[in-house]
Formats: sequence, C-alpha cells, structure tokens
Amino acid sequence: MKKKISIPFHKTHVSDREIEAVVEVMKSGWLTMGPKTIEFENQFKEYVGSNHAISMNSATAALHLALKAIGLKKDDEVILPTNTFVATAEVVTYFDAIPVLCDIDQRTHNIDVSKIEVLINKKTKAIIPVHFAGQPCDMDEIYEISKNYNLKVIEDAAHALPSKYKGDMIGCLKNTDITCFSFYATKTLSTGEGGMATTDNSGYAENMSINRLHGMSRNAWNRYDLKGSWYYDIVDSGNKYNTTDVNAAIGMIQLEKQFLLRSKRAEIAKRYNNSFKCNKNIIIPYVKSDRETSWHLYVIKVNNRDGIFEELKSIGIGCSVHFIPIHKHTFYRDKYGYKNEEYVTSNAIFKTSLSLPIYPDMKDEEVKYVIDQVIKVVNNHNK
Repeated sequence: MKKKISIPFHKTHVSDREIEAVVEVMKSGWLTMGPKTIEFENQFKEYVGSNHAISMNSATAALHLALKAIGLKKDDEVILPTNTFVATAEVVTYFDAIPVLCDIDQRTHNIDVSKIEVLINKKTKAIIPVHFAGQPCDMDEIYEISKNYNLKVIEDAAHALPSKYKGDMIGCLKNTDITCFSFYATKTLSTGEGGMATTDNSGYAENMSINRLHGMSRNAWNRYDLKGSWYYDIVDSGNKYNTTDVNAAIGMIQLEKQFLLRSKRAEIAKRYNNSFKCNKNIIIPYVKSDRETSWHLYVIKVNNRDGIFEELKSIGIGCSVHFIPIHKHTFYRDKYGYKNEEYVTSNAIFKTSLSLPIYPDMKDEEVKYVIDQVIKVVNNHNK
C-alpha cells in the first residue's frame, strides 16, 4: 500500500542543540526571565545592529508596549495596512485609539505608500508598516511622510527576520522609532511564543523594559537571586509581558542559524519561482531589487483559490491564506465602520492569495511534489 503523503504548511526547525539548551536551563534551577534572557537580548541587538533589544512574550506585547512608549492615547489614530494579522490593529484598541486602515500595493502586498497621506489628520500619531512575508515596505517614502507630519514609525517585523532594506537589517533602520519581531511557532526564529522590540532610543527602551514586568523598577526580575535585592518600586501601570530563560535559550541557538535557515527557504522559493513563472495561471511573489526578504511566506495568486486550497489539502499539501483583511472582521467592521469598497486591492488579493509550504527542513522530494501538484491542480481549475 502506497504511503500517504503529508506535507504540513509549516514545521518548526528544532535540532538537538535547541533541546540541549533547554535542558541546560532546566537544570540551572532558574526558568523564568534571568541571565539567559539578558544574554539573548544582547546577542539580538548585535545581530540586527540596534542599540537596545527588549524581549517580550509575543510580538503583540512588543507592539503594545511600543505604542505605550511613544505615548499613544485615547482617540489618537494609527495608520496600518488592512492586510495584516489582527494583532497589528488590536494593540491600537488597547488605548481606545483608532486603527486607520490603508490599502496595499498590488505586487508586494505591503502598505501602499501613495495612499497614506490622505489618511492623515491632526489626530494621527503613528504609522505601523508591516513587512508582509518578510519583504520590507517602502521605508524611505514612509519616513518622508512621517517627517512631514511629525509621526512616529513602528515597524511590524513579525515576518522580517532576517530581512534587509537597501543593505540594512530590519531592526536597525535609523529613522524608525521601534521595530517589533515575533518568535511565534511558525516564524523564522521560533521559541514557541515570544517577541522582541529593538530601538536606538534609550527612553523607549527603558519604558518598555519597565512595563513588560508589571511596571517594576528595572532589574527587579533578579530579586530572588542572592545578588539581587528584595526591594522594588512600581513606577508605571505595567503588564506581564516578559519572556523566560527557557525561550531565550532556544532563541539564542536559532539566532545563530538565521542566515542558514533563510538560505534554505530562499532556495525553495527559487525552485518555486523557476517552476511557476511561465505558468499563466500562477502569479509568483514580487520582490523589489533593493531589498532582501526573509521568505517567511511564499504567496502565489491564483483564480479559484478556495477550490485549489481544498484539493491540495486532500492530496496532503498544507496551505494557508495571509491574511483575512482587518476590515472584513466583524468586530472591526462594526466598531469602526470600515467600508469594504474602500480597499479594492486588498479585497482582490484576499480572493486569490495562497500561501505554500516553505520551511527549512522541507525535503527535495517534498518540494518537487508541491510544485508538480500545484501546477496540476491550478491548471485543472483554470481550464
């Protein structure tokens, strides 16, 4: 009997080194935020080239505290793309502020910079560009707008490790206020759950460091250590957003491998591109020549997407869709009155986008199977 093929949409890369690192922390007697977390932060800031790196338990937490650090308040407005995971908009609502949605670029699926300026008014506080699939947004244009209107820029870089914009790593761009990364289970660096905020602004770094742990005075995490102090002060309202040494231990090992893991995803993307580019029924991802994507996602555009998705699933190929636009979600549509017809490009892309498996541990025969079956199924659905 022929073995049934099963290729998941994503499989987290975990080697013996990550397992050994976790065991080492478990044996140390200290599991929560501690010396490993600090070491991970130091390594991460050196890796991306920023002055500060503040670890969190998610990118959502990082985005939340980034907005708090810049002083977002009730009724302020924040511009962000509608084509993003809900967390980007969700954190704005924590302040009773308003997420203002912008349509996206047809080719890159990133925020359409030509449509930002018309959304700005006296209540606008910040722009959150989201580097979709790992490809950096048009940051120079965004910086020009932010400078003209005195707006803060917070990058949602959940997909963008390691990505580069005009030769510079995402996470160290000098005109960005704060950059937020995700270490969720499906991300390019995965600690299961986790995130990081990077910044060159010492005030923002201090604010986020304090507020990730209940608003306690800095270094209060080591109050149970023999070298620590039992005394602490609460200096802000704060949250419980710190990561753990267990997560940090995994993160440090995976950080060492980032360029290697990216190169493996890039090779898969190259094979996909070469196989699909001449097929009139498939539109392959477009990457601008002056930037490098992490290849967190590989998204094609096809007609009859839903039928193709189901058939690929039935023959053992896991796929996904990125994303359901924010303006289509019931809560956001009803609360903020977003009108579907205002997001023409996002709507069109949502109907046709299909994300294919692209993870470092995919075997050659699995990549070939995906290629062969995608071509076959797509062509059959577009006769």
